[in-house]
Amino acid sequence: MKSNRIPGPEDRPFTSTLIIAILLIVIPAIALLSVHDIMLAEERMASDFDTLQSVTEKSVRESIVDVDTGLKLFDDSLNERMLSGFLLFLQEYERAGGDPSKMDLLALKERLGSSMDLYVINASGVIEYTTYLPDQGLDFRNVPGFYDEITRMRLGDDFSPDRVVYEPETGQVRKYAYMPTPDHRYLLELGLVPDAFVEERNRLRSRESTQEFVSLNPYLDSIRVYDIFGNPVGEEDGRADARTQALITGTIIPGRTDYEVEDAEHEKQIRYLFIDLKDPDYPSDPSVVVEMTYDTGLVQSQLDRMLSYRAAVAVLAIVLCGGMIFLVARRLTRPIKEIIDDIDVIAQGDLDHTIRVSATREVMKLERSINTMVATLKAGMKSLRDSEETIREYSGHLEEQVEERTAELQESTEKANLYLDIMTHDIKNAINTATLYTALLTEELVGEQRSYTEKLQKSLKKSTEIIRNVTTIRQIQEEAAVLRPVALDPVIRVELEHYPDVRVTYTGTPARVIGDDLISEIFTNLIGNAAKFGGPAVEVTIRVEERGEEVLVSVEDTGPGIADEVKQRLFTRLGSGDGRKSGGGLGLYICRMLIERYGGRIWVDDRVEGRPEEGTAIRFTLRKAA
Repeated sequence: MKSNRIPGPEDRPFTSTLIIAILLIVIPAIALLSVHDIMLAEERMASDFDTLQSVTEKSVRESIVDVDTGLKLFDDSLNERMLSGFLLFLQEYERAGGDPSKMDLLALKERLGSSMDLYVINASGVIEYTTYLPDQGLDFRNVPGFYDEITRMRLGDDFSPDRVVYEPETGQVRKYAYMPTPDHRYLLELGLVPDAFVEERNRLRSRESTQEFVSLNPYLDSIRVYDIFGNPVGEEDGRADARTQALITGTIIPGRTDYEVEDAEHEKQIRYLFIDLKDPDYPSDPSVVVEMTYDTGLVQSQLDRMLSYRAAVAVLAIVLCGGMIFLVARRLTRPIKEIIDDIDVIAQGDLDHTIRVSATREVMKLERSINTMVATLKAGMKSLRDSEETIREYSGHLEEQVEERTAELQESTEKANLYLDIMTHDIKNAINTATLYTALLTEELVGEQRSYTEKLQKSLKKSTEIIRNVTTIRQIQEEAAVLRPVALDPVIRVELEHYPDVRVTYTGTPARVIGDDLISEIFTNLIGNAAKFGGPAVEVTIRVEERGEEVLVSVEDTGPGIADEVKQRLFTRLGSGDGRKSGGGLGLYICRMLIERYGGRIWVDDRVEGRPEEGTAIRFTLRKAA
């Protein structure tokens, strides 16, 4: 047989197809490896960034703590000088009779040296008298933590030295110390500003400069150190912006915790490290906040460069692989192309043409197989030509025999249908007559004899139902389905009139479905089954629900229910649950045939899920009419 298929433009040569197939494997593999490599590199860079950041911040903390330890030793070396100053301060207080207004503070300052100022702090925490006029009237109640400290010192009895601190406004270095008056009414304070140690302390303090860490960490842009008031430390004329100062004094210092700010717009990450230097032995808090600004854009730029490099490597790998694949594919497909050329010659009718032998073992086996097949084909064609005539003769007789058998089968079917119509008609007439006489006889009899005639009536009714079912099946199988829109409500109400003694709940429906004149048989069988099997007290509920393009109909009863093992064969032919009451086991089988004829489906559920003994629910769907 010759194929009529014409190669289209989508029919690529085998070489191209093979190359494309291999590239479709190689390219995703290279891409996945590159993506995996990039993900690992990104993870490694992020890990390196986090590690370097952690090490840098730890070193900064340790450096500042070490510097502060050295400064504390330097500050403590001045305590003796401050203590000797308080001896004169207390003598002057006693001379004035405990009245600071009578003390000659300026003369006392001259005796102590011009580098030392004197302060008298009252019980309200206000500097009431001082030789340093800018601090006159300074109220320490505005600094709650420090106010608690000076109150504690005023009520105590000991000399309390403080650390050397920087004034927030002037930046001047001062060494403070405190001593309570004997009557605990005032707290005396000395402030030392000796030029001799300022330079030395500044030299020591310059070690706090952490700028060398900027050169050690490539991602670190800058480092700034702030005191607890948000002022830069170690910077001449350095001022913090209002936003940073508010963050430090309003969030970081009160919480005494670190803080982080992401500046995505400028690709910056700002870390604020709170370094707690507070010593319970000193009232002042020399703690600092270190602002470390990291350049997150540098990580992304490095990643972008690496991505470009990996992409270039991947493209180069794909190009090299593509070239190798092309050479290998040409090598592999050349023998196949030769075989195709030889087969084309054979296909044109030259069966004596043989396939050329190639070098590879597999292709040689293929070539031998094709040559063997061609030889077999030649022999088969000869045998086929010899048989054509014989087949032609037999085919003529066969067509005549098929026509004769078809005509005989049609005639037999028509006779069988005629006999079945006659039988059905005669049996229905006989049953009708027997039913009439049985009804008359039932009215005349009483007692046990009457029960016999009632049983006879039931048997006749069952026979009528069997005949109706058989007739319905014949109509379904022999008549072509002519489907049309059908209103369900009139069909259901007409069928309910046939069962006046059955309690049925039905609220009506506007639904229209696809069906024909046999659709009423569905409700006849379902309502009839519920009445037969449910018992005299059975209650039947009919529900109709529109669901999208379908209509769901449920016929539920309160009868004894159906066992699970019976449900599987309920809609098969002769698959009724109780043959003694059924109409030959055809009712539900007819329902299934009709519903499938209309394009729906039918199934059985328990009326109450999981409790089959409380009744049955037969549900089916029909197509909604437009």
